[in-house]
This record gives sequence, structure tokens and C-alpha cells, in this order.
Amino acid sequence: MSLNRRRPYLAATPAFAAGTASPRTFLEDCIAQIETHEGDVQAFVHMNLDAARKAADASAARWKNGKPLSIYDGMPVGVKDIIETEDFPTEMGSPIYKNWESGRDAAVVKALRTAGTVIVGKTVTTEFASSHPNKTRNPHDLTRTPGGSSSGSAAGVGAGFISAGLGTQVVGSILRPAAFCGVFGYKPSLGGINRGGSHDFLSQSCTGTLAASLEDAWVLARDLAWRAGGDPGFPGISGPERLPPAKMPTSLIVLETPGWPIVDAMAKTALEKTCEHLSAKGIKILSRHTTPHVELVEKLLERSMPLTRLINAFESRWPYNVYHDKAAHLLSESAADRVVEAFELTLDDYRAALMERESIRATFNTLSGIADACITLSSSGAPPVGFETTGDPIFVVAGSMLGVPAVTLPVLESEGLPLGLQMLGFLNQDATLIAHASALLDQMTPK
Repeated sequence: MSLNRRRPYLAATPAFAAGTASPRTFLEDCIAQIETHEGDVQAFVHMNLDAARKAADASAARWKNGKPLSIYDGMPVGVKDIIETEDFPTEMGSPIYKNWESGRDAAVVKALRTAGTVIVGKTVTTEFASSHPNKTRNPHDLTRTPGGSSSGSAAGVGAGFISAGLGTQVVGSILRPAAFCGVFGYKPSLGGINRGGSHDFLSQSCTGTLAASLEDAWVLARDLAWRAGGDPGFPGISGPERLPPAKMPTSLIVLETPGWPIVDAMAKTALEKTCEHLSAKGIKILSRHTTPHVELVEKLLERSMPLTRLINAFESRWPYNVYHDKAAHLLSESAADRVVEAFELTLDDYRAALMERESIRATFNTLSGIADACITLSSSGAPPVGFETTGDPIFVVAGSMLGVPAVTLPVLESEGLPLGLQMLGFLNQDATLIAHASALLDQMTPK
């Protein structure tokens, strides 16, 4: 039974300005879904619906007076429980942090409040935003994983509980759950949104959005970067306040990625048909089979997962060693194993991995000279049945390792369930990627 009830917010705001609807009525529709289905989906770890209603009422008054704080004032959002909030605990998916409160807002949460958003609650994350699953279920099929680590944000948007959720990604934690739950996921260029107060400190980590529409995903992310900046030393997301005008790409690279050997037949056929459809629209499709330079990049991307695992493990020495020393019995087996792996690595191992990553990034960036963007799948197939895993991130790890902007569009299916089409752009060209994604979305959406 599918519970998909995507609830785009920006599409509803003209009615707020006209006085025919309000953020409060919009929120009540979301709350009705929460009260009916949250017991099954379990997207939230903490909620405060009374506070959300008060915030929605304040937003409604601003719209009525023609003075909204932002173009998405009143949007119901969820905050991934790896990101600090002054009014909710931040538990990071671990019993070690049960009921822990920092007493402060992360930079991005402070930005949400200044924009007038309605924070419904904290959404479930896997343990320390890593690989060990948590309680959330997929709203399309409650027997399947929603993906991770931004599990609750993805499921909450897919079930119509919220219009958007904050996510973080270091391997595949925005794009994979977005794809599994049939929503839009946007991972900005590395450093695109300030991570102050977010407990994902790894060098590939990036804050992004999971949303009910591409417009919601872009506007929210871009505005948060404008209000909070990017990470220190990074320029942040640049581009228009509204969704960039759709721009049809003239050429696209289809990447098989290291995930091609395990992709299921339905997913492979879906991507192949997409390429045929786009080619018929006049878009030049390049691949490893037609272009030697693409083949070179495909070979380099085989290192995406091994490099990411090595770099992440070394960078996780702290605080995982502290957790292991003080509360080993509260760690999952995978987290405990990470401590052992981390201390088997040397600084020279880490330095070599960083140098290799930079070399691969530089080579990938040269593809901008032959194509507008890259496309591939967001997963190897439908979300897996069961909850022992959040799914294989092999199709989305490349974008994290490369540090480039990436987006998943819920336009494909496998086994009758969501299958995302992933697009990868080039570093700090986020608005260009979103413009191309908007054009492809228009081409692939039934009229």
C-alpha cells in the first residue's frame, strides 16, 4: 500500500497571498497525515505539533499582511536528528545521546527560523548518520527500507507529513533515501550550506534537502545558504532565489558507475529507455562505449567506495574512539568495527587517499568540456525488503566523493516502486544543474 502524498509548498503560496488558504490550513493537512500514518512510518523521533500550529498561525498573519519573511514562509519542515535544535533533543540515532540537548540551534536551523518555516520535529537518522538502520519504514511499502541515513526526512516528505526535510550526505544519505521514498533530493556542491551545529564532521559531508518538488528543494537550500553561508572557506550555493529557468541540455553523459554489475533488469531498462527518450529529443548521449574520456572517468569512479570508506574511517577516529571507550555496549557492531578499522590506518594512508581523491575530482571536472551534466540511476533497483540494511549506496557515492552537486528526480520505477534518476553537475555550478534537471523533469513528467 503506497502512502505517497507529496505535498509541495511553494505551489500553494499564491493562495496564501490571495487569502484563499493559509499556512495553518496547509499544516493541518500535514498533521492529518501524521496522525493517520506516523505510527506505521515512524519518520519522527521528536515532534511538537502545538508549537508547529503556533508557528503556522504566525506565518498566516504575515502572509495576510503581505509581509512574509521569505517566499517559503510557513513551510512545514523536518530537521534530521544529527542537526542541533534548541527546542528538541539531538540524539543522533544513538542511545548514547538519548535526550541530549545542546541548548542551541545549528546555523541552518537558525536560518530556518529567520525564514519563518514551521519546524514540525526532528526526523529519524541512522546511528550517527552512518550505516546502522533505525526504525523508519518506507511510505510506499512498509515492509521495505526508506534508505538512510536521512531516513525520516525522506519518508516524512514521501508520506506528506512535511514539504521538506533537512538531510546530510557523506556517502549516499540524501539521494538514496529520496529515491527510495519517491521524493526530490538535492545534495549541493561540497560546502554549499553551513554545517555549524551539525554532527557530520567528515570531509565529504554536505547538508542538503529532501522535498516534495524540485522547486521546494532548490529554494530551501539556496535560501539557507544565503542566510547561513556555506561551510567556512567555501562560497556556498549561488543562483536565483526562485527555481532557475529550465534549460534543456545539449549533451549528457550516461554513467554506469561501479553499480552497473549489480543493477536489476527493471532499473537497467528504465535508464536505457530514458536515454533513448532524451536522444529522440535531440540531446547527445555520451557514454563509456562512445567516448574514451568517459571510459577513463568510469575506471576512476571504481575507486569511489574504497576511497570514501578509507577517508571516512580515518576521519572517524574521533569521536568514535570516545564512544568506544565510554559506552562500547551502546554502539552497533558496525560502529565498533569502524573504531578498529580507523586505528589500523596510518596518516600516510589517509594522505595518499586524499591525493587520489583530488586527482579523480580534477579529471571528472574536465568532462564539463564535453557535456552539460551526467545522468545515472540513484540505486540499483527498488528499495530492499527488510530493515537489516538501508540499501547499497554504490550509485550515489561517486557524487559525494567528487564533491559535485547532485539531484535525484522521482521519475522512474522498478517493481512498481520509486526509482530515482540521478543527475550530477560540476563543482559550484548548482544552479546550472538544477536548470537542466528542471528541463528533464518537464520532458519526463506525463502531460
